[in-house]
Amino acid sequence: MTAPAQSRTPQALVALGVAFLLVGSYWGLAMAPAEIFMGDVQRIMYVHVPTAWNAMLALTFAFVCALFFLFTNAWKWDHRLEAAMEMGVVLSLLLCIQGAIWAKPTWGVWWDWDPRLTTTAVLVFAFGGILALRAFVDDPARRAVWSAVACIIAFVDVPIVYFSVKWWNSLHQAQSSPETVSKAFHWPLRINAFGILFLWTGLVALRTRLAALRVAGELAPPPERTQGGAR
Repeated sequence: MTAPAQSRTPQALVALGVAFLLVGSYWGLAMAPAEIFMGDVQRIMYVHVPTAWNAMLALTFAFVCALFFLFTNAWKWDHRLEAAMEMGVVLSLLLCIQGAIWAKPTWGVWWDWDPRLTTTAVLVFAFGGILALRAFVDDPARRAVWSAVACIIAFVDVPIVYFSVKWWNSLHQAQSSPETVSKAFHWPLRINAFGILFLWTGLVALRTRLAALRVAGELAPPPERTQGGAR
């Protein structure tokens, strides 16, 4: 009996995401005008801002998966939770690195304990810690429950990151959107935002399959043994 063919949708999403990123990045680097105050330094925003949007979105999806797992006990939600948290941590880490690259010529330092930067760093360590927890817990059921609960607790930091520039006196500018920037900058932002969205959703789908295979192996009954040896 042959295994059913798997959908190629995740691979298509990854390819589409890469294509969008190439187009959006070229547009932002070569076609969009320089910003009047920051000049060419501003061009990193064409990846930095979409990365921020998608990091929040990936971690929000992880939060939803955690809730669904606790209410349904369906393993598919645990698989998606693991994949979404991994992608959220990667995007949040990239967000910190991109922010440091922008901060050096703008603020004169690579890092400042600004509320937005600090809460984003907390995000990386909180969800990274949950992934580390999953790596050290052997029992699948216990691992799933613990990480779902921890994810819900850690998610409290996500709205704090978003509202930090409004709640506290922050060096970081208020979050950007297509409505708050010049029309000349709209298209690179939008294209790269969709590029990162397609990329991470495709990667999450592929990573979910790997998580499902691992848990299936962990839950499989041990092979039966006969008196003469293994069968």
